[in-house]
Amino acid sequence: MTANTYVGAVDQGTTGTRFIVFDHEGQVVANAYEKHEQIYPEPGWVEHDPTEIWENTKDVIRRALGQAGVSPDQLEAIGVTNQRETTLLWDADSGRPVHNAIVWQDRRTTDRVEQLEADGFVETIREKTGLEADAYFSATKAEWLLDNADPIKLERSRPEDIRDRAEKGEVLFGTIDTWLIYNLTGEHITEVTNASRTMLYNIHDLEWDDDLLAEFDVPEEMLPEVRPSSDDETYGSTDPDGFLEAEVPVAGALGDQQAALFGQTCFDAGDAKNTYGTGSFFLMNTGDEAVESDHGLLTTIGFQRSGEDVQYALEGSIFITGAAIEWLEDMSLIDNPAQTAELARSVDSTDGVYVVPAFTGLGAPHWDQRARGTIVGMTRGTRKEHVVRATLESIAYQTRDVAEAMEADSGIEMTSLKVDGGAVKNNFLCQLQSDIIGSEIVRPVVDETTALGSAYAAGLAVGYWSDPDELRSNWQVDAEFEPKMDPAVADQRYDRWSDAVERSRDWARDGEE
Repeated sequence: MTANTYVGAVDQGTTGTRFIVFDHEGQVVANAYEKHEQIYPEPGWVEHDPTEIWENTKDVIRRALGQAGVSPDQLEAIGVTNQRETTLLWDADSGRPVHNAIVWQDRRTTDRVEQLEADGFVETIREKTGLEADAYFSATKAEWLLDNADPIKLERSRPEDIRDRAEKGEVLFGTIDTWLIYNLTGEHITEVTNASRTMLYNIHDLEWDDDLLAEFDVPEEMLPEVRPSSDDETYGSTDPDGFLEAEVPVAGALGDQQAALFGQTCFDAGDAKNTYGTGSFFLMNTGDEAVESDHGLLTTIGFQRSGEDVQYALEGSIFITGAAIEWLEDMSLIDNPAQTAELARSVDSTDGVYVVPAFTGLGAPHWDQRARGTIVGMTRGTRKEHVVRATLESIAYQTRDVAEAMEADSGIEMTSLKVDGGAVKNNFLCQLQSDIIGSEIVRPVVDETTALGSAYAAGLAVGYWSDPDELRSNWQVDAEFEPKMDPAVADQRYDRWSDAVERSRDWARDGEE
């Protein structure tokens, strides 16, 4: 392996597309980003233009390589990571989408999900896929597109032709990873973590599920081949006559949260990471066992390497963490997020104040859509410093809610939690998280862990890195935080947090917000 070769990662997110070039030490060599349009055709509907996403992908790849002075033939491989669940259909002949992509946030199929509940199909979905029946996942989106996509966008089509052509494999289904792999290589492929988020894939049998395909009337002929997340055979290569003018293997892909798990080198059962963004996604590797959750978590596929067993994960989604800091700014309690640590440190405690940031309801493990944001415990002596500190503490408490659910479901005691995302630059929050959760918190040097995970998956597949141990030795600690708070005090405060959560629950009533 020569010193001047690299691995590239396409990180296709909800708001934009990034391409990062990594060197053999896992350090960032170049980074380019482009936003795309958010399309809202009706209230609760969210779409993206897949053609715009592909054009942006080509643009950021060219820009990043140019910025680093790296030629395409210095790339040993490309990995892909992506916003999960977002769904599109396209014409196999022309390669043109038949409709905009329907984004994971889109709620247009809520009625269909309620019908699944009424039909008693929810338990079947949970048993086969590890998922809750929800409009979040791809199955109802694909069904909607087959029923409603505009057939005029399909050349030579009559209105009834979309399903007919799908049954012949002439109209193709994919999540965003599949769309990018198709455009990069010409191959119709997804990988196990993205397949596991479609609500069409059986995570135990590791195949598209006949019962689910029948329920959602999705023809198997239109579905991509499912491959490992890190694939020695590769998914294909870029066209030497195409935009890159080089033949580069595309050899790894992972949904974004699983990519962060891989990028944080959470390769063993019990390894866990939490990504602090607008909300937080907490994943724990459960090894080769798909652990069923009794505590409001999702069971999902963590990753798969070529020739090896699938590694499963438990996932807890917390809706509002970083967004609670933005709320403090909107309310003019702080001027910028960096101020939170300074204000929170200026008081010894919250003085009994608790903030429950249930602005859009509560996610895991509570799943209460009617919960709303609450501040309790205020007195005449309460100052903004107490509210700011209580808001930071709410991030730590919500993480403990999920961590306790993880431990209860898995039977694995978590001794260390790896963290990434914007909010973890705040040392006060990291220390607080360690105190509240009662375990070590570890922050890495490279915080682009999502892109890094897909680069690692691709690089392992082509031998750029030899094995996971080499990746572990690459992984560098920026800071570690050990619990300093008396565990009895942490438990007592956490108990009061649970009381505050109860106050926030079931608040919103139909017709009033």
